[in-house]
This record gives sequence, C-alpha cells and structure tokens, in this order.
Amino acid sequence: MKILTVLTYYRPHTSGLTIYAERLARAFVRRGHQVTVMTTQYDPSLPREEMIDGVKIIRVPVAARVSKGVIAPTFGWVATNLILQHDVVQMHLPQFDAPGVALRGRFFGKPAVLTYHCDLLLPPGFFNRFVNFVVNLMNHAAGIFSNHIVTYTQDYADNSPYLSRYASKLTPILPPVEMPAPLPGAVEAFAEEHRVKERKPVIGMAARFAAEKGVEVLLDALPIILKKYPKAQVLFAGTYQNVMGEQNYSDRLMPRIREYEMAGHWTFLGNLDPLQMAAFYPNLDILTVPSLNSTEAFGLVQIEAMMNGVPCVPSALPGVRQPVTMHGMGRVARIGDSADLAESILTVLNEPGKFKGDVESIKKSYDPDSIAAEYEKLFAKLMEKS
Repeated sequence: MKILTVLTYYRPHTSGLTIYAERLARAFVRRGHQVTVMTTQYDPSLPREEMIDGVKIIRVPVAARVSKGVIAPTFGWVATNLILQHDVVQMHLPQFDAPGVALRGRFFGKPAVLTYHCDLLLPPGFFNRFVNFVVNLMNHAAGIFSNHIVTYTQDYADNSPYLSRYASKLTPILPPVEMPAPLPGAVEAFAEEHRVKERKPVIGMAARFAAEKGVEVLLDALPIILKKYPKAQVLFAGTYQNVMGEQNYSDRLMPRIREYEMAGHWTFLGNLDPLQMAAFYPNLDILTVPSLNSTEAFGLVQIEAMMNGVPCVPSALPGVRQPVTMHGMGRVARIGDSADLAESILTVLNEPGKFKGDVESIKKSYDPDSIAAEYEKLFAKLMEKS
C-alpha cells in the first residue's frame, strides 16, 4: 500500500502530534508499505527532500508564518501530484490545508482519513481569535470532505464539539507509543546528575512551558507537597524558553520558579531526545499532566511513564483522564485545582503499591505495529468502497 501522510510540522519539530506521526510512519514501513510524509519546510535549513528510517519526507517551502501556523503557497500543487501517486491519504489535524487535501483525495478516488489530535486554542488576542475561527472552519470543512476520522479515545470524541458532529464516520484508535531502552549506565548517570537519591520524591512533568499545559497548577500545588516531603523536586522535561505565544505566561511564573530552582526543588531539563527520556522516566516517582483544556486529548507521556512503571496524576480532562482510568496507574485530579492536584500526588506517593499496573500489557496495547494494523484495516475497508 502507498500511504501519503500530510501534516504541517514533522521531525525535527517536536510535539505529541509529530511524535505520533513519526512512530506510525515508521511502523507502516516496517510492515511493508511505501510511506511519504508531506510537510512544510518551516525551517529553511531543512532539506526539501530526504529519507529517514525508510520514510520519504517532502517539505514544501514556507512563505510566511501566521501565529503557530505557516503559509505555503505551493502546498496544494504538491499535494495534488503526491495524491495521484498514492493509494490512501492520512492527514493530521489541526491543519489549515487539510480541507484542500481531503477534497483532492475525494476527487481522485483516494480515501482521505483524518487523525484528529486535539482542539486548537491560541492565546488571547483579536488576531488569534480570528485565526481560531478560520482554523475551526477549515477543520470542519476537512471533516466534511474526509472519508473517515480517527481519534484517540471515545471519551474525547464524546466530549468534543468538533468530533460529535462526525460520529457516523469516527473510529477510536489508541496512539502508538514506544520507548527505546536506555543506554548502559544512563539511568544511574541521570540520577547522579540530578541528585535523585537526595531530593525525593521526584515529580516529573514533560511538556512545553505553556498556559494550557497547567504549569501554574503544579507550581501552586508544590508548597502543599513540600510540607509533606520537604526534599521533593520537580524535573521539567520540555521546551521552556521562547515558547511561541507564551512569553507573558513565562514572565509571570518564572520569578517563583527561580526561587524553587535555587532551593533545589525545580529543574528545567530542556527538550530531551528519546534516549534521554528513557533515562528520565525511571528516575521519577510520579508524572503529572495538569493540562487545562481540550488542546490536550490524551497525554502520550503518561503511557511512556507507565511503561517505565511510573504512576501518573493527570487532570480530569476528557481523553487525558483515560490512561489512568484504563490502566489504574495513578489518580485523576480536578481540572485547574492545585489543592486537589497536590492531594492526588500525595495519595499516590503515600501508597505507591496501590497504583502499580501491568507494564507488559500496556506496552502491547500501544505497540506502533499493532496500531498500524488497526489503520491498515480501516484503509482497506475504505479502499473497497472507493
């Protein structure tokens, strides 16, 4: 099968969406399919074409940036040529160009499947409100033109104003999750570098430093946690400097965080690659995902943590609460409630034995090849109809 995957950003850009797309593309290749990823050349230094792990990547030049998106004038022309060369088109939303791609798929008789990752909610401001309106409009157009829509969980779909409109052509498929084995001695070296044995318990957070990720909720919960565990520390993995659209948020929180940094209670690790994340998770006592809105639909990092035997405390957002609900490894906290987040974290830390799960079963459930097989069944069914 020749599969065309279309999305705005791809590696080396790092987000839950790009990681998902990369894992799935590699799994398709392992299973004998020909995969092309069409994306944008958001960084001019990136090559226009390259082959990585058997996946052909084609990047379309960018003329301008609009908020968190881009304008690529030749996107439609390139998409037309590539759609004609493939059997099925898979798109990842949110994506401004998705309606045109889906419509081209329909026109040329190639099944168009959307994977809906999350809602798009840009920071406040007149221009961003306009962009939100336009993107939502384009997402709905894509939903109408597409043959089918995939989302992570039925829980998220049932609570999504967008997805509820397309219930008749919706299939929940769990996201692909895999973790490399850490390099020899890497876990121990990480522990020594961050004084994990001295500063415990270790609370992990893996996210961009952004308002919707609920960093402030964890920050407000920390004093309560420190009363019970005076040596507790937060290890924050992810981009935390110059995050697009988050400067005011950062400026407001950083003075408090710097005080915790100086006291050894908070450490920014920066953006970690997969091998570094493989050393990060085993050093945690707990991972938290205190996200605040539907821009978070699942929280892949929860599954990565659970694969390392680490329990999680997410917020009660639809979809985000599902890993803990499904696997029992942790406790769900009320959305935006720092006191409840602290209480939930303390409950799990106080009784860790109650929140252990079947790690091997979790690994099997999210194995990228198994997830790719689910997509293959869907693609085959749609190709029969077209």
